[in-house]
Amino acid sequence: MSPTIQTGHGIAPTPAGVIFTGCALGGPLHPAEHAMAAAGGLSSSTQPASRSREVLVKGRRVKTIDVHAHCVIPEAMQVLGINAAEHHQQGIVLVPAERTRAMDEQGIDVEALSINPFWYRAERDQAGEVVRINNEQLAELCGQHPDRFVAFASVALQFPELAVQQLEYAVKKLGLRGAAVGASCAGDEFSDPRFHPFWRKAEDLGILVFLHPQGTPELGKRLHGSGGLDNIIGNPLETTIALSHLIFDGTLDMFPGLKICSAHGGGYLASYMDRSDAVLKTFPKRITTKLEKKPTAYLKQLYYDALIFTPEALRHLVANVGASQIMLGTDFPYPWEDKPVDHVMATPGLSDDERIAILGATAARLLGIKD
Repeated sequence: MSPTIQTGHGIAPTPAGVIFTGCALGGPLHPAEHAMAAAGGLSSSTQPASRSREVLVKGRRVKTIDVHAHCVIPEAMQVLGINAAEHHQQGIVLVPAERTRAMDEQGIDVEALSINPFWYRAERDQAGEVVRINNEQLAELCGQHPDRFVAFASVALQFPELAVQQLEYAVKKLGLRGAAVGASCAGDEFSDPRFHPFWRKAEDLGILVFLHPQGTPELGKRLHGSGGLDNIIGNPLETTIALSHLIFDGTLDMFPGLKICSAHGGGYLASYMDRSDAVLKTFPKRITTKLEKKPTAYLKQLYYDALIFTPEALRHLVANVGASQIMLGTDFPYPWEDKPVDHVMATPGLSDDERIAILGATAARLLGIKD
């Protein structure tokens, strides 16, 4: 008899050794409750009861951790004159009562929150204030819900020496678990030597850097039109460019202890990684920075989220970089992936230990999350 997923709604086949239990999510918030939650006045005692979907592998309860979950802080956006109303409607302004209910439905125990940097072109004082507000409020939220949220610090990377101070304070004083960065900074590649102090500090602190693209505006004309190509193609393309520069410009040799996790499965690079090795033979003179190993070897020391949609795509990523380098990612609240746990479970060829690693064990280790 094959193993099963057990929920409040029946029994379904599941990969060997895997069981889901306790899926019983209540209905949507009443309008009055929604207003209370938005105002911060909805306590745990007044929330409709819900039970999270528990994931068991090999009889072991797995703490599932989503490393790719967005939010914004309205007060920080106002510093730069950005209206947060639309973001509130989209769920990017985090209302804990609503967010945790959605996490329960998805089977997510913990979200690692990050804020996409919208301040990289701001003046120093403004950027400093945005980062201060972001990090203090993220720390406060995580302190109020320590079993559900951890967070990546914001940093003003356009001022690298300031970013170093912000990162150290956020990690050592506020308890944030890493840093969230774009895939470039106001048009500058992160392999530029002026960013080396930040990478050195991230390496010294041993924290995880979550790298999330913001598109390739220089290709705006070509990506204009139907399909939202600036996002669909532009985002993973920017990640591909960023990682390639970190490899070929020698940044990862200079800071070998860096822990970098890229959104969206690392863009396109891992799917066509052997071309990066082939250039060593085909056009060796174009390699102007001496590398300590083949380009593909660096890909196997980086980390990636599993937001690549199909079991075959995830199987291919695992084959290229190893299951130990991949973590659960949803891009919440954007509805790219509404069944992230099922996505991992449906991927063929994974062992139980590899599923445990992707679902949460690797993220728990890198983010300092205890069982």
